[in-house]
Amino acid sequence: MRILISGAAGFLGSHLCDRLIKEGHTVIGLDNFITGNPMNLAHLAGNERFSFIKHDVSEYIFAPDKIEAVLHFASPASPNPESPFSYPNLPIQTMKAGALGTHNMLGVAKANAARFLLASTSEIYGDPLEHPQTESYWGHADPIGFRSVYDEAKRFAEALTMAYHRFHGLDTRIVRIFNTYGPRMRLDDGRVVPNFIQQALLGNPISVYGDGAQTRSFCYVDDLIEGIYRLLLSDEHMPVNIGNPSEISIKEFAEKINTKVGNKAGIIYEEDKRLGDDPQRRQPDITRARTILGWEPSTNLDMGLEKTIRYFQGQLGL
Repeated sequence: MRILISGAAGFLGSHLCDRLIKEGHTVIGLDNFITGNPMNLAHLAGNERFSFIKHDVSEYIFAPDKIEAVLHFASPASPNPESPFSYPNLPIQTMKAGALGTHNMLGVAKANAARFLLASTSEIYGDPLEHPQTESYWGHADPIGFRSVYDEAKRFAEALTMAYHRFHGLDTRIVRIFNTYGPRMRLDDGRVVPNFIQQALLGNPISVYGDGAQTRSFCYVDDLIEGIYRLLLSDEHMPVNIGNPSEISIKEFAEKINTKVGNKAGIIYEEDKRLGDDPQRRQPDITRARTILGWEPSTNLDMGLEKTIRYFQGQLGL
């Protein structure tokens, strides 16, 4: 297929470009580099099956020639207000990527009668009252809270995608992505994995906000990309959770990283700087992914962290 993907220079987008090209597809990458990193795509320079357009997805998109699949992955994704690349510090851009960007990418798909895949998020569940979260759960989200610029943008994007599917008959897919980690994450994007690994590698105590009892479920990037690729090739139109159902507390996660790096500085518990409506628990129910896609993660946390730590060692010149 000839595939257009927004957010191509991002953490997930760049890995997805690699996978699509490996499978024999031709990829047109789209990114404005607000949070994406050009170095994530540098290895594709000169590849005959890859081309790139620097463009803001919230502006009108002209796609030359026939497009057979459209994947919308453009959006800031970090919730950490201390990072300049986080959605609290890019609130309007985040809303525009989720609203105008989704509308523009759907327009390209409609004009080309192409299949469309939306990168949604576990954040649409908010601070969930259901655990683990199934796709049928409607969520517990504050529409005007600190996280709302991201949560509501994605909820709107899902609604618009389903409207195009139901009204225009567009061939759509929605993936709800849970916490993912791996090489090509930004060291400075403020998310827990790069924060913790960087602190540990530099021999500093790992900063845990609050008591560290909040939980997350971490999926290695290769596993996530496999699930997304299977969804793209499927005929499933309703949302599908893709993530790792193995839940771990942030405190345990910090301890694991310190052990792997050999960091003796330990953990320091700081004043809780998380956004006010930060989810206390996050764990996907992946029954639909197992049933429909025959997918489940295969990389355990220890193996994934070792690969990710090696990547950040290189980024830090260690």
